[in-house]
Amino acid sequence: MTTTTTGRNLNNRFYQLTREPALMIGVIVIFALLALFILYPLVSAAKLSLAPEGKLTGDVYRQIFTHSQYLRAIRNSVTLGVIVATLATAIGFLFAFALTRARIGGRKFFQGMALLPIISPPFMFALSVILLFGRNGLITAKLLGIDMANIYGLKGLIIVQTISMFPIAYMTLSGILQGIDPDLETCAMNLGAKRGKAFLTVTLPLALPGIFASWLLVFVSSLTDFGNPIIIGGNFDVLSVQAYMEFTGMGNLPRGTALAILLLIPTVSVFFIQKYIMRKKSYITVTGKSSRRSTAQTGKGVTILLTFVCGIISAFVLLLYATIISGSFVKLWGINWHLTLDHFAYSWDVGRTTMKNTLFLAIISTPITAIFGMVIAYIVVRKNFPGKHLMEFLSMLSYAIPGTAVGIGYILAFNKAPFELSGTAFILITCYVFRNVPIGVEGGIAALKQISNEIEESSINLGATSALTFRKITLPLIRPAFFSGATFAFVRSMTAISAIIFLVSARWNHMTVLVLAQTEIMRLGVASVMSFALIVVIMVFIFIIMKLTGLGREQIFGTTK
Repeated sequence: MTTTTTGRNLNNRFYQLTREPALMIGVIVIFALLALFILYPLVSAAKLSLAPEGKLTGDVYRQIFTHSQYLRAIRNSVTLGVIVATLATAIGFLFAFALTRARIGGRKFFQGMALLPIISPPFMFALSVILLFGRNGLITAKLLGIDMANIYGLKGLIIVQTISMFPIAYMTLSGILQGIDPDLETCAMNLGAKRGKAFLTVTLPLALPGIFASWLLVFVSSLTDFGNPIIIGGNFDVLSVQAYMEFTGMGNLPRGTALAILLLIPTVSVFFIQKYIMRKKSYITVTGKSSRRSTAQTGKGVTILLTFVCGIISAFVLLLYATIISGSFVKLWGINWHLTLDHFAYSWDVGRTTMKNTLFLAIISTPITAIFGMVIAYIVVRKNFPGKHLMEFLSMLSYAIPGTAVGIGYILAFNKAPFELSGTAFILITCYVFRNVPIGVEGGIAALKQISNEIEESSINLGATSALTFRKITLPLIRPAFFSGATFAFVRSMTAISAIIFLVSARWNHMTVLVLAQTEIMRLGVASVMSFALIVVIMVFIFIIMKLTGLGREQIFGTTK
């Protein structure tokens, strides 16, 4: 009976596909693109690591797991990930709780501070920490007169990764806490529980799945981070940088590829675990969302404490940004404090073409990414065809793939016939699109599930095609999700480093790669100017999007008030 029903459903899906030629062509094209630009690079990387000389062998992995250098890199990556995930999730939870459950002052300011690190170049905070706490740091050398050159390594990485990654936890947990009905806490207090007891027995248990999911997301982000460790990691070897050094610096392609593949195992595993947890999050809102705002659930003392903690974190974030701006004007940080515009002049001469190319590639890839993501989301949610779950999985898979593995995979896959694309603008745009499309897909799916499909069915019943219905009916209704996906795609394109560092060329360089190069030769003033310029460009883009669309910051970034 079950087999017969399954066969009938499969036949119905094929029948619907053949009834809509545009849908059938679209499904085939999307599957082909996902296979070519997501699966093919991964297969190429795995093939090189398992068969470096054309014959299947495990020698490369055997060398990795018997060599202390690589075992130390694995151990360091996990240690760093656990510490950063714990601290960043705690800070993210404090911000989310303060903004959704407490009546603290300056809500918009603190929300802005919780989102600001998202738009930063990947190693901007590392550069700021060096300027503040390094050998010639403003605080350590100038103000305190002490040597904290050991800011390089685990200590510095914990600081910069925690600050740059706590927004990941905040964005997840703010939605989770907003979805918990505050009446549940009120009922607990009406039954005699104190505020603290109500929090520990009601709010915290309901938020635990979201906390764990946030922890996993930050853990993976720390594990795969490349920009910060290569700047401030020092002798603290981590897996992502070790893979890059083996692949490019030492020329050991199989070993570098194998290290990148090892990064892939925990990230994909965590991706599935996190998706499973978040799929279950609907169980936390038993009574439905309350009609009143979920604020004023804390006492005065707790509110003051939350305000103080959020204020300290926000002040530190602002200090890091102020340091980058100041470093742009100081002649030689830590030695010659005279103000100068020389760094701007040099940056203009060296970096204007690179900035123009970076902006051009981001502008080209952003609408492609957003539209492609919305199309996939629409097809997956609204259409019934064979392989729809596989399409959703493949479109989201690139979110779980470390940038180092993506970059190495693209180099191996597209450096020879029949897809010889290395060194071109096309390969960079393609990398941006398929790295960032999961954001649009996830946002589009969430938005479409909130819209009744009867609206679209009415349009089709009146004679409109699926393509026309999508363009005229569906797309306007999911406008916030579309522009949110576009904004994130632009930001991630402008601040990319781990994947595209393998793909840039003399003709098509990227601003983050240039910043990295300037930092490595200790031109910290020039690196500060370039980082500052990236931030300004990104903020101007976000401002323009908000003005043109009329969407607020909460809608653009997908957060709640």
